Amino acid sequence: MIEAIIIDTDPGQDDAFAILLALASPELEVLGLTTVAGNVPVAVTAANARRVVELAGRPEIPVRAGCERPLLRPARFAEEVHGKTGLDGWDFPAPARPPEPGHAVDWIVETLLSRPDGATTLVPVGPLTNIAMALRRSPAVARKIRRIVLMGGGFFQGGNMSPAAEFNILVDPDAAAIVFGAGIDLVAVPIDCTYAAPTPESWITDLEALGTRVGAAGAGMMRFFQRFGNEKYGTATRPLHDALAVGYLLWPELFSGRRCNVEIETASPLTVGMTVVDWWGISGRAANCLWLTGCDAPAFYDRMLGRLAALGSR
Repeated sequence: MIEAIIIDTDPGQDDAFAILLALASPELEVLGLTTVAGNVPVAVTAANARRVVELAGRPEIPVRAGCERPLLRPARFAEEVHGKTGLDGWDFPAPARPPEPGHAVDWIVETLLSRPDGATTLVPVGPLTNIAMALRRSPAVARKIRRIVLMGGGFFQGGNMSPAAEFNILVDPDAAAIVFGAGIDLVAVPIDCTYAAPTPESWITDLEALGTRVGAAGAGMMRFFQRFGNEKYGTATRPLHDALAVGYLLWPELFSGRRCNVEIETASPLTVGMTVVDWWGISGRAANCLWLTGCDAPAFYDRMLGRLAALGSR
C-alpha cells in the first residue's frame, strides 16, 4: 500500500535527508512540501526545499511557503546549528524555479479537504505552526488525516535547546499544544529516539562512495551538521533526526516505544515547550501518542543508504 504524505519542513540538513529518503521510496507518494520558519526564516526554508527536490531529480514536487513566525511568540532560528543557508556544507545552486504561489496553510487545507477521510499522512519535521493553523482554520481537516508522524520533543533526554524542551516544540509550543490536543493519531519521533540512533562513523565516506551528486551533497551537509553537534555533545557522529520520522513510515519494525499521553507545557518560564510524557499512566489521561524511544540504527542507516543510492542512479 502506498501512503500519501505531505512533508512540512524547515530545511535544515537533517530535513534534507528526510526529504531525499521520502522521494527515494516507492512506498510513499509525496503530495507536496510545505515550509515553516524554524531552522532558518521561511523564505529560506522554501528555497531550500526547492533545492532538495531538484537535487533528488524530482522538480515536479510542489513546494509552498507557510508561516513566517510562531502563533504567539517571536521567531527563533538555529543558524548556529545549520548555518546561515540552513544547508551549509554543500554549495547548492539557486533553485531552478520558485516555490508555488499561495500560502502553505491554504494548500494543506484545500488538499486535505479534496481527499477522502483518513487518506493523507502529515509528516511535520519542524515547528508545528502550519499544522496548527490548518487545524484551526478548518477543523474538518482532522478527519481527513490518517496520522501525523512528527519529529519533535524529548522527555528522557530532556531538551536540546533548553533544559526541558526540544527545538521544534520550543519554537512554537502553542502550535504543538493544538496538534497534540486535536484527537488525531500521533507518532512522535523525539530526541529520546533520535539520540539513540546516531549515524555510523563511516556515514560520510559511505555517502561519498555512492559516486552521485546526492551522495556528494549529503556528505558535505553531514560534515557541517556534525561539527556543531559533536562539539556540543562530545560525540563522534550525529543522528539525522528528521530522517527518522520518514524511516518510521517505511520500517516501523525498526522502532520501539509506547502509547501514552503527551501534553505540551505552554506557560512555565522554566519548562515552556516541554513534552510532558505520562510514560507510566499516572495521570489517567487517555493515550494520544505513540512515543518512540528506540531504533535499530545500523539497520536504518543501511536501508537509507540503499535508497539514496537508487535515487542517485535515476
